[in-house]
Amino acid sequence: MTIRVTVRGAFADLTDDQRAALVADQASHDYLHTTYTPEGHLTYDLTVRPSFAFRFALSAEDAAAAATEAELAAIGWLEERGYAYKHLKVQAVDMAEVPLGARGRKLSR
Repeated sequence: MTIRVTVRGAFADLTDDQRAALVADQASHDYLHTTYTPEGHLTYDLTVRPSFAFRFALSAEDAAAAATEAELAAIGWLEERGYAYKHLKVQAVDMAEVPLGARGRKLSR
């Protein structure tokens, strides 16, 4: 089953070099182009606030396993690059449990 996981948090204690690197790469992490991917899609806008979100689309037997996998992947990405972080929150949604809207019900007939 497909589980969508969002890992939210905030960058902490960024150095000037880290902030400059994130700002330089910000266009490829814009909130307007959000997508869920197996490797995790990172979005942030440091001109507004130091928060970020990783979005994962994972195949897993349960949402708890997918949430743990996504959280560890996000932490790994941050730590590999030396970014401190705080306030991590993880939300997982089993897409099989999301009710279809009117259009989805019509297309499934």
